[in-house]
Amino acid sequence: MSKKTKLKIGEFSKMMQVTVKALRHYEQKGLLIPDEVDEWTGYRYYNIVQMQQLNTIRKLQQQGFTLEEIRELLEDSAQIPSIDQLTQKIEATERQLQLLTNRRNQLLKWMKSLKKIKTMKKFSIQSLPKIIVASHREIIPNYRALGALCINKIGPEMQRLSCQCPPPGYCFTIEHGKEHCPTGIDIEYCEQVEEMGIDSHIIQFKRIPFVPKALCIKHIGPYERFYESYAEAFIYMEEKGYKIAGDPRTCYIDGAWNQNDPEKWLSIIQIPIE
Repeated sequence: MSKKTKLKIGEFSKMMQVTVKALRHYEQKGLLIPDEVDEWTGYRYYNIVQMQQLNTIRKLQQQGFTLEEIRELLEDSAQIPSIDQLTQKIEATERQLQLLTNRRNQLLKWMKSLKKIKTMKKFSIQSLPKIIVASHREIIPNYRALGALCINKIGPEMQRLSCQCPPPGYCFTIEHGKEHCPTGIDIEYCEQVEEMGIDSHIIQFKRIPFVPKALCIKHIGPYERFYESYAEAFIYMEEKGYKIAGDPRTCYIDGAWNQNDPEKWLSIIQIPIE
């Protein structure tokens, strides 16, 4: 009777191109138990059959099976997954593929947005004229709620009050909170109108004074990333020796009303300076 071939863990590791650390990990997980462990030396030995078992483990790992799933397969002596198990793995892989595709598309949009910003004039210094505005102040849960607020509440009320807006139109918001609040934004929406009107429970009319100098910075992208442009603006102000001299405004040029892709929304942040 021929003697069964036994390979020390180092020999097995070398031939199968797998680290000893990985073999010990498989042993701990109950995936590939050494054929023999010398009780005196602790040396581990593997047999020829276990070479194929290791290949099976590797193949299953490459196809996305977890070590726990592989251990269950080996315990059932299945060696290969069932049709149902393969179907589940295919469905999980498709979900992961969709997530990765979405991430790739978002990264591409971000890259295009950054390229567009670099090719346009980022900053300008302008004066802001004295105007009359229709104003509405409210606490909203997040910037995404601003569009619905304008469309469903402010717009209809301005129409009811017969507000006339001079072309090309100028609207902006001012945040009144003293600090960032994750549960709500204290925001005032202002839209330029031709004349003072009679206040309602939704709209108040006010005069906005002339601002002799304001730093204007173009922001391309969703409103949740305004902080990026504010950081750039204040770095620019410090380099040029400007100081803030009033409440910043955010003027909306392109948004949800005419552009479905938030990465293409254009806003102008206007910061009074001196």
